[in-house]
Amino acid sequence: MIHARNMVSISDLTKEHWDSLYRCCCDIITHPGEYVDSCRGKILATMFYEPSTRTSFSFQSAAQRLGGDTFGFSDPLGTSASKGETLADTIRIVAAYADAIVIRTPQEGAATAAAMYSDIPIINAGDGGHFHPTQTLADLATIMQKRGSIENICIGICGDLKYGRTVHSLVEALPMFPGVSFKLISPPELRMPQYVLDLMQANGQEYEESEQFAQSIPELDILYMTRIQRERFHSSAEYRRLKGVFILTKELMATARPDMLVLHPLPRYGEIATEVDSDPRAAYFEQARYGMFIRMALLHDFLNLPRLAPPPVASSDTAPIKCRNPACVTQSETYLPQITPAGDPGRCGYCDKELVD
Repeated sequence: MIHARNMVSISDLTKEHWDSLYRCCCDIITHPGEYVDSCRGKILATMFYEPSTRTSFSFQSAAQRLGGDTFGFSDPLGTSASKGETLADTIRIVAAYADAIVIRTPQEGAATAAAMYSDIPIINAGDGGHFHPTQTLADLATIMQKRGSIENICIGICGDLKYGRTVHSLVEALPMFPGVSFKLISPPELRMPQYVLDLMQANGQEYEESEQFAQSIPELDILYMTRIQRERFHSSAEYRRLKGVFILTKELMATARPDMLVLHPLPRYGEIATEVDSDPRAAYFEQARYGMFIRMALLHDFLNLPRLAPPPVASSDTAPIKCRNPACVTQSETYLPQITPAGDPGRCGYCDKELVD
C-alpha cells in the first residue's frame, strides 16, 4: 500500500503514498471490524529512550486493534544500552524478535542509523529536536477530517520552532499540497532552524517569520501551537524566561476566523488556556485520536512487510569530517559512517546540521 520500507522522515512518503495511507485510515475509521485480524501474529517493538504518553500508547493501541502484539521498553536504564551496547547491536537483536520497530530517542538522526542495521521496518517516533513523522501523519489526517482539504491554506506555527521536531516534519510534508503558506511565530531564540528554512526555500514554500502572535491570528486557517520544551534547554533560566511567551486565550480566539483550526501535538504546558478546550475549533484532543487511526493504517502495511537485509554499511574509520551538533547520533555511536544528503556535502545526513572538517 505505502511502498516505503521505513518511516524515518516524512519525505519517505510521496503524495500518492499519502493518499493511499489516508484512504486506509478512513476505511479503518468507518469499518474497524474488517481490520481486527490484519496483523494477527505480528509483533511491534517499541524502543522509547525518552518519555512518551500519546505516541507510545497510540502505537500500542494501534497494533492491538489490528490483532498484533507489542513489547518494548520506556526506560533505557533497564536495557543493555545502559551496559554500553551500541544502537546497531540493539536494533539487530530487537529485529530478531519483532516485525517492525518504533524508536524514540533524544539523539538526532538515530532513526536513520537504526534503519541502516535493520531487516524490518523502522518507524521514527521522534529523534531529539529533529523529526517526528508519524505526528505529522496525525496532523495531516486531522486537517483532512476537519477541513476536507490541505490546499490553499495559511498555517501559523507558534512556539518552539527551534527544537520542535513535530513542526519540522510538518513543514517537510506540506510541499505535497499546493498553496500552503506559513506564519512562523516564535521568539528569536527559538526561530526555525536554518536547515528547515533552506528546505522551505528549496521547495518554493511561502513563509513569513514573526514575533507577533496576537496580530497573526486573524490571518490563519490553522494555528499549530507547540510547547516550550524544557528538556531541550541547557539553561533553566532561559527556559523560564521563554516558557510563557505565547498563550492562546479565549480573547484571542475571538479574533480568529470562524473556521480556524487549533492543533497541538501535546502535551501542553500553559500555552493553550483550558478555557479554549470547549471552543469547537480546538481539535488537539481529536488530533490524538486520529493519530491512532493513521498509525493503524501505517502498521497495517509495515507489520506485514517481509524481512529485507539492509545494504552493507561502510566503515567510518577514515571519515574526514564530523558533525558539529552535540545531539547528533554520531557523537555517541562513533562507528557510524558519515553520510551527507544528496547534493549537500556540507550537511550531516543524520541530523541535517552543518558539518565541520
